[in-house]
Amino acid sequence: MIDTARTKELASKYAIVLVLAGLVIGIGLREHTFLSLDNLSNILRISSVRVIIALGVGGILITRGTDLSAGRTVGLCACIAASLMQRPDYASKMFPDLPYLPLVVPIVCALAAGLLVGLVNGLVVAYLKVPPFITTLGTMVMVYGACSLYVDRPPRGAMPIGGLREDFASLGTGSWAGVPKLIVIAGAVLFMYWVILNWTRFGKNTYAIGGNPEAAKVAGVDVKRNLILVYVLGGAMYGLAGVLLAARSGGATNNYGLMYELDAIAAAVIGGVSTAGGVGTVAGMLTGVLIFQVLDNGLVILGVSPYWQQIVKGTIIVAAVAIDIRKYVTRK
Repeated sequence: MIDTARTKELASKYAIVLVLAGLVIGIGLREHTFLSLDNLSNILRISSVRVIIALGVGGILITRGTDLSAGRTVGLCACIAASLMQRPDYASKMFPDLPYLPLVVPIVCALAAGLLVGLVNGLVVAYLKVPPFITTLGTMVMVYGACSLYVDRPPRGAMPIGGLREDFASLGTGSWAGVPKLIVIAGAVLFMYWVILNWTRFGKNTYAIGGNPEAAKVAGVDVKRNLILVYVLGGAMYGLAGVLLAARSGGATNNYGLMYELDAIAAAVIGGVSTAGGVGTVAGMLTGVLIFQVLDNGLVILGVSPYWQQIVKGTIIVAAVAIDIRKYVTRK
């Protein structure tokens, strides 16, 4: 006998995984090239950068916040890292007199820039009580302006930053023991974030704040401090994503990161991060990113119009949020 109740429980628990599997199988049956190792590897490489951004945004969503500055922060960090890693013989170097720098320098500088943006967001949200939407909308505009000023300087103007050193570019295009470096780095970050959310006091406090900020405060949680840390951790994720994006694409411009925050928010929500706060998992965020990347890749392979692709993605986002709100209403 089939336990109907148990089957429904498992289907509900793993619904997002079943959706991903269904997409992969469905598109693969329609177009066999989709399941080629090269194509699947390409999906994972692109997803590697996106999932790191989604982790940063997802952690903030768990606290009932949001971060619209994520994409522009990724772009700023990509430009900073790329500008410090141009080849000595490159004709259009951004800093002609810059000495040869160790690989760790651009990574640290990009992370520092991301941390700074996250710190500003966290301080404004925690101490000035400005709603996260407005706070990060403001920093999004400011970061884009700062990035444009950084890139657009005379006499070179707003030229794309190219000519990156091979040791830096290999972070995005190379491999370790046959496994792309991007995938290895993303895997390490996913594990680290899982440990933070599930095995540290900070992680437990993050869920507590999202579940009920006032109750968390009464229970002894330093809400302001933890909110700042959540945004700072998000900034660190954007900094790392910016480094990897520049390395993978071989350069950067001030328009990098455009709309990445919306993709990250959508992926996190699709992956089960509740817009009401207090709910979300690393596995869900990863699955949400993979679903969107499989959709993007699969619809292109199937020859679907880019306009229809946007309609499909938008419909999925609205449906996911509607289902999430329905769950929240039911719990209430």
